[in-house]
Amino acid sequence: MIFDAASAALQRLFTPEFRSVLWKSLGATVLVLVALWVALRQLFVYMAWPYLDQLLPGLPQWAGWLGTIAAIFASLGLALALALLIAPVTAIIASLFLDDAAEVIEREDYPADPPGKALPIIRSIILSLKFLGVVILGNIFALFLLFVPGVNIIAFFVVNGYLLGREYFEFAAMRFLSEDEAKALRSKYGGTVFLAGLVIAVFLAIPIVNLLTPLFAAAMMVHLHKAISRKQPVPAAAM
Repeated sequence: MIFDAASAALQRLFTPEFRSVLWKSLGATVLVLVALWVALRQLFVYMAWPYLDQLLPGLPQWAGWLGTIAAIFASLGLALALALLIAPVTAIIASLFLDDAAEVIEREDYPADPPGKALPIIRSIILSLKFLGVVILGNIFALFLLFVPGVNIIAFFVVNGYLLGREYFEFAAMRFLSEDEAKALRSKYGGTVFLAGLVIAVFLAIPIVNLLTPLFAAAMMVHLHKAISRKQPVPAAAM
């Protein structure tokens, strides 16, 4: 069921019906990430570089390599910061297009089923901001665990697998159910949702490809929710 949902999501990503959603989401995400890179770099130059500039003139000429080392570490730090921001940034940008993606999948892959309903815009924004905060906190926690040997990589996949599985499944479910009903359904199939979240976390760990994570995750969870709903019929009142 999980791999069928993942396979169907991958096949859907580059179809003509899905392409406009894909390019809008990807373009906006890249623009925001570039802007964040420039902002982080300027912040470092403004806050840290003056201190290095004052320090280096007082050192022997051969010690100028300290500045090079500092610049290398600064670049690595900026790259790490940007890597940690990819998950929340792609999530918040793509949240603007998730309902469009879900509508394409429901229309093209499940034409005989009643279509889902998009969340009201205010509620959607609130949930997106909540998700953004949860993902940031979760990845900060995972970052601290990077320094614990044998736990770091596992922590990344467990934290992101749980968070991404939970949030994207509830998104798909809330197109047909109330928020409480969606949470209850996710809890009932918690193991399946978590394993699906691990698949999304693996997708997230692939450089460049991870920019497509939100749309892949949304598509996958729409398929997974459909599969689960066939085991757990959706109440007529929620249709």
